[in-house]
Formats: sequence, structure tokens, C-alpha cells
Amino acid sequence: MTGAGNAVNAATSVDTDVGSGLGTDGTGGSSAVTVAPTSTATTDAADQSLPQPVAPDAPAPQQPGSGLLTDIKLYFTAPLRWDARNWAWFGGALLAIGAAHHYDTQVRTHFVKNYPPGHTFNSDDVQDLVPTVAVVGLTWSYATLAGDSAGRREAGAMVEAAGLSAVTAYALKYIIAREGPDETSNPNEWFKGHGDTFPSFHATAAFAVGTVLAESGNDEYRWLRRLLGYGLGVVTSYERLKHNAHWFSDTVAGAAIGGATANFTMHRRYASDEQSSLSVVPVEGGAMLTYRLTLP
Repeated sequence: MTGAGNAVNAATSVDTDVGSGLGTDGTGGSSAVTVAPTSTATTDAADQSLPQPVAPDAPAPQQPGSGLLTDIKLYFTAPLRWDARNWAWFGGALLAIGAAHHYDTQVRTHFVKNYPPGHTFNSDDVQDLVPTVAVVGLTWSYATLAGDSAGRREAGAMVEAAGLSAVTAYALKYIIAREGPDETSNPNEWFKGHGDTFPSFHATAAFAVGTVLAESGNDEYRWLRRLLGYGLGVVTSYERLKHNAHWFSDTVAGAAIGGATANFTMHRRYASDEQSSLSVVPVEGGAMLTYRLTLP
């Protein structure tokens, strides 16, 4: 690499890898933006020309699917691509819901035991949804005022996670048609036609938004993010139980759906962790210095 007639050709390429799925959608891809190679050379009077590095023909990189419609398609077809780990998580969620169902009656009794027979409960649907909506609104407002693109992306992930999980929750409500604790004292009233308590929509939305809050951003305030994010889900679920609007297992099912959907959305919207590498590749007439950077 020394002496007349040798050159150092510097080429820089930036690859952006986009992660996908919750580990559930099974898709992935990368996109590359390559800056055309530039070269600097030292020559003397005897040099007439310098050979250029010869690069093998390579297929154009495939762009990963993106956009809301793609996310919707991948979300609702995700079980078709689940691996053993995903099915293990699904099985664990079912076990947790089953364990919660075992305590449905006890939890209901704890909250209604001080009320007289025939007492009419106010489910406070709007009141119990306000904290979740407020978190999304505050996240978006702060990001907009501060000009923080990462914050706007986080708010967008919250909205998408809440929307996708809400569709799932309402579909299950009308398929399972479980009667709520304000309609019956029997937690096993399933497929009754007019029931719509399983799973809890409020718990689903709260855990969807809360999980994005908890797991987004850098790790500097991770403990605080998780306290606020998961706390939002827990407090919302508690309020639904206190207002006799849901069984305990309804809220646990909502937590599972909301948390899983949030993870799916974050993997779809957020790129992989930053990685970089520097390498020198010999080429005809010199060497190529290549720098690879995976952007967050």
C-alpha cells in the first residue's frame, strides 16, 4: 500500500437493519444506503492511470415491509410463524389466566363484600380509560414541543399497540361472550350471547401503552419507565376490579394481550441496536476501507 501507483480507496456504507415481530411475526430484513466510493491517490509523473477496485455484482437489497397495513397483516397472521419459544410464552399466558380464574370468585368477594345485596355498580368506563389516554397524549405533546423524533415514534407505537390489541380484545369479547361480575356471581358463565367481559379492554389498552413506555428509550431511566408503564397497567386493572366491571382473569388476559402486542409493535417500529465494524479489504491496485454502521 506504499509507493507510486498504489491507492487507498475509501468506501463507506451504512446499513440499516429493521427488526420485526415480537418474536411472533417471524419476518425480518435489512435495507442499505450506500454512498458511492470515493478515492484519493498519490501519483508521480510515471503514473498514467490507476486501476479501480472491482466489485462483484450483488443483488439489490430487499426492502422490508413497512407501514400500518403491513403491520396489521403480520400481527394477525403471527401465530402461523411462531416457533417453540413463542408457543411456550403463549402456553405460559394461558396458565396465568387459568390460575387467575381460580381466584375470580375470591377477588370479586373482596371488592363487593361491603356493599348491600342488589347494589348497582358504576363501571366508570371513561374514568378508568383517562390515565391511558393521558400517557399517550403527554408523550406526543412533549415530543412535539421538544422536537424529539424518538418521542413521536414512541407515541406512534403506543397508538398502534393500543389499536391492534383493542381489535383483538373486542373480537375475543364477542366470541367468548362471558358474563361479568356485575351480571352474575358465577365466573363460569361463558358463551352466553350477551356477555362481553373477557378480556378487559381497559387492561389490554393500559398494558399495551404501558409496555411501550416501559421498554422504549434508553436505559438511563429504565427503572422509572417500568414503574410508570407497568404501574399504569396494574392500577387500571385494579380499578376495573374495584368497580366490579371485570373478573380477575379478564384483567390478566388483557395484560397478556396488551404486553404481547406492544412488543410486536416495538420490534416492527424500532430498528436493531447500534452496531458498527471497520474492515480493510484488499482490491486490485490498493485496498478498500469499509465502515459498517447499523443505525438505531
